[in-house]
Amino acid sequence: MLIKTRGIVLSYIRYRETSIIARVYTERLGVQSYVVNGVRKAKPPGRIALFQPLTLLELVAYTSRTGGLTRLSEFRCAEAYRSIPYDVQKSSVALVLSEILSHAVLEEEENVPLFQFLHDNLLAFDQQTSGQENFALTFLLGLARYLGFGVERGEEITTQVAFAATVPTAQGSGPAALRLQEFEQYFDELLRDPAHVSIPNGRVRRELLAVLIRYYQLHVERLGEVRSLAILSEVLAE
Repeated sequence: MLIKTRGIVLSYIRYRETSIIARVYTERLGVQSYVVNGVRKAKPPGRIALFQPLTLLELVAYTSRTGGLTRLSEFRCAEAYRSIPYDVQKSSVALVLSEILSHAVLEEEENVPLFQFLHDNLLAFDQQTSGQENFALTFLLGLARYLGFGVERGEEITTQVAFAATVPTAQGSGPAALRLQEFEQYFDELLRDPAHVSIPNGRVRRELLAVLIRYYQLHVERLGEVRSLAILSEVLAE
């Protein structure tokens, strides 16, 4: 059976000589994996660009009652980004978020509110001309609500991270408890009014992101080291 749905690309891997297997978060079916034939051919050029992380697609896909790997009958760009692919900071943020989403969003079922949250926030990020340096933080705080571990106050994040700080992780053991208390104010601002925050510089922003990712690691079992974070940390440098 064929089904038409919108989708958000999470990742892809090469498959055979000219094809890929793409993981896509779809509006109607949740996370799905599709074989996409021929997109790595030299001609026609550019089709592989449609499967870069967080690309918004319209799909016509085959479905299977038993689940598992299926194929795409048709696909096209639903809404083209104007800045994310061309802005180093934004493309680095997209890389980190797609890596986290690939591990955190796993359900193979419809979740329209979550899909709409992702869709609307990505388009808003693409259109932002100021304040985008805090987008990764506000996005992850918002996403946590849909994943079942959202918070109302920054203290909820820092307390949990401080409690686990003595446990070594792929991201390190985390900042000292006193430093975490200082971060509570920034998380509170991001939760209450993300358009007006007092984060002073890129160094603090990187530390806040590392703490928030550590918080995610405590709640998402499959989330280990976020490898693309190193790239974003360079981009967010002072």
